[in-house]
Amino acid sequence: MRSIVVFYAHYLLCLVLGIACVVCVCVWNKQWRGGFAWDGSALEFNWHPVLMVTGLVVLYGNGAVLYRIPLTWGQNKLPWKLCHAALMLLALILSILGLCAVFDFHNTSHIPNLYSLHSWIGIAATALFAIQWVVGVAGFLLPWSPVELRKFLKPIHVWMGNSILCLSIAACISGINEKLIFVLKKNVNGSHPYSDLPPEAMLGNFLGVLIVAFGLVVFRILSNHDWQRPDSRPEDTTYSPLLQEDNE
Repeated sequence: MRSIVVFYAHYLLCLVLGIACVVCVCVWNKQWRGGFAWDGSALEFNWHPVLMVTGLVVLYGNGAVLYRIPLTWGQNKLPWKLCHAALMLLALILSILGLCAVFDFHNTSHIPNLYSLHSWIGIAATALFAIQWVVGVAGFLLPWSPVELRKFLKPIHVWMGNSILCLSIAACISGINEKLIFVLKKNVNGSHPYSDLPPEAMLGNFLGVLIVAFGLVVFRILSNHDWQRPDSRPEDTTYSPLLQEDNE
């Protein structure tokens, strides 16, 4: 009982930190960066951090811990599998839209693409996420997936999921830092330099701290074996495919 209470304390913290991340990145780009548009301007770029933080970090992290919620234990696993897949698909779609926003802005402004370490990490995270989702659906949901394949894929799927979240967090905090360095320069548009820690820099740094804290809570939830979904039958550990879940 105590373990479940501790879990829900962690899960509540995860939700609060996730919401705080989304609110913070939206306020930053609305209040200090001028708002949003989809016209190739800098306002379109502002969608990039919002969509990447929301999709690649917050929704992804919440999708990763879905099976750890005790409410899902002892029930038909099919609805939770579908919920997990849908949540991850939404996260992936938002991430791809975030990439479209930055590429469109760069191309319109004649700025080179994919030259920074931040962009390399972000592209790698999104590409691996797309592969992870497709392989996950094919391996764990479709009825023709063989048991031996699911046994082989499960540890890879878990490891890759954690790795993608690590890359996502690294991409987001490096991107925040890169953006602040670019826009906060002395006497440029009347701004104070980043080194003076003006309010925008404080908010951006705080957003980075929130993202790291969110990730640490997610990893804490995922690493605690007491919070793993109990398996009622040995075949459950191999992720029974979609059409075999009906009688569970």
